[in-house]
Amino acid sequence: MFKKLTLLLAIIFSIQVFAQEVAQWRGNTRDGIYNETGLLKSWPDDGPELLWHFDGLGNGHTSAAVTSDVVYTSGTQGDFGYIFAFDHDGKLLWKVKYGEEWIESYPGVRSTPLVYDNKLYIMSGMGGLYCMDAKDGKIIWQINLVADYGCRNIKWGVTENLAFLGDKIFCTPGGEEHNVIALNKDSGELIWTSKGKGEISAYCSPQIAMHNGMEMLITQTEKSVLGLDALTGELMWTADQPNKWSVHANTPYYRDGFVYCVSGYGKGGVMLKLSDDGRSAEEVWRNETLDGRMGGFIVLGDKIWGPGDKGVKWYCLDWNTGEELVVESLIKKGNITYADGMLYLYGEDGKVALSDPTGSSYNIISQFSVPYGEDQHWAFPVIYDKKLYVRHGTSLMVYDIAAE
Repeated sequence: MFKKLTLLLAIIFSIQVFAQEVAQWRGNTRDGIYNETGLLKSWPDDGPELLWHFDGLGNGHTSAAVTSDVVYTSGTQGDFGYIFAFDHDGKLLWKVKYGEEWIESYPGVRSTPLVYDNKLYIMSGMGGLYCMDAKDGKIIWQINLVADYGCRNIKWGVTENLAFLGDKIFCTPGGEEHNVIALNKDSGELIWTSKGKGEISAYCSPQIAMHNGMEMLITQTEKSVLGLDALTGELMWTADQPNKWSVHANTPYYRDGFVYCVSGYGKGGVMLKLSDDGRSAEEVWRNETLDGRMGGFIVLGDKIWGPGDKGVKWYCLDWNTGEELVVESLIKKGNITYADGMLYLYGEDGKVALSDPTGSSYNIISQFSVPYGEDQHWAFPVIYDKKLYVRHGTSLMVYDIAAE
């Protein structure tokens, strides 16, 4: 009897764990840090072992969303966007069309799938928002953000890697009335709407933060950083952050009452200090050198690591002062990820570099060039179960980075 009860509880627990499994853009905390250990500290000259690759995704700039059973990603073929689902050996399980996608300048899917509570969510560059069954891709509900919420499309297509909290999925249509919204994850029904500052959206994927007991949604629109009460949509604070093309594609970072945001085109980063009640934000410092346009940054202790917007310069700043601690010419500008004590740099020249940031430099240990795919190297790498997932346009490559 005891063994049967133990087995039943184990089954129930496993079902609950699966139901709560999440795969989202830039890891569990949306900051590019993956909680993996036992990874290689150096690679062979031609890179780690390539386990499998798939070359028929179509145009896309999105990462993989990896769960314990399935690897999801998105791609554009013809005028339409598709979700692809693979097993962990690279076998294509299914491919499902969800709707029209962005096919103009830099064509391809912009949104990495969000997998949450057995559902998959994706936003198209045309303003479509889709909820699909993660088992087979069947569409559960869909919303036209342009028709329903006044979404105003922007120069390179509305772009957002969706965030969630409890029963809510957050989205920034950038409408004058419906600027930021929260939708019910199961039905798509509107939970709250905020006018924000009435600005158009700005390619930003939001962050969820806990500030003194308040769950806060932090994002950027055309000229501003916004902090909203995630439960009600109340606009708590704003800060000015305009740049040349109204592009703010890097997710804000929150820690201990401080918010750091960085924008490209020479704007750089700003450190904000929130009031205890979360109703105001005070500028602490600015730095214009670390100004990566969309490659993100990594915060390790009191250091901020990330790329510049032009050329091959990579930087490290002091968290407290914004002082430039490191500037190095490495691979071409790109994006940055972290796991097991190492930084992973993926440059727009197609090179992937492994960096040991423990000293006073990036200290590049190994690098290799991505062998497959077409067009831009913009997708953020993903690290899951000692494997490195690298997307290059039409191709997804999976590498074994487990230490022996």
